Amino acid sequence: MFPLAGFWMFLNYLVVSLALFAAMLSLYVRVTPYAEVRLMREGNAAAATGLAGAMIGLALPLASAVLHTVSLVEMVSWAVAAMAMQAIAYHVADRVAPELRQGIEAGKVAHGVFRAGLSVAVGLINAACIS
Repeated sequence: MFPLAGFWMFLNYLVVSLALFAAMLSLYVRVTPYAEVRLMREGNAAAATGLAGAMIGLALPLASAVLHTVSLVEMVSWAVAAMAMQAIAYHVADRVAPELRQGIEAGKVAHGVFRAGLSVAVGLINAACIS
C-alpha cells in the first residue's frame, strides 16, 4: 500500500476546511457593524481581540466537524450548522449588550475581550455538540 494514501484525503479536508474558514471569516467581517481590519490597522486592540476570538470560535467547531465526521459532505454540513450558531450567538450578544459595538469602536479592550470570550465559549460548546 502506498504510504501516503491518506494524504489525498487530508488534502481534501484541509482545503475544504480552510475555504470554509475563510468564507465564514469573510462573512463575519462583513456583517459586523464596524470594520475590524481598519480598526486593527489603526491600533485598536479591542477590535483585534474580538476578531481573534471570533476566529478561534469559528475554528473550534470546524475542527470538531473534521474530527468527528465520516465524510466530507457530513463535515461541511456540521461545520455550516455550527457556524450558523456562532452567527446567532453574535446577534444575541448584540441585542443583550448593544454597547459592545461602541466599546469596540472606541478601543475599550474589555469589550473586545468579552466579545472574544463569548465567541470562544460558543465555539467550544458547538465543537462538543458535534460527535
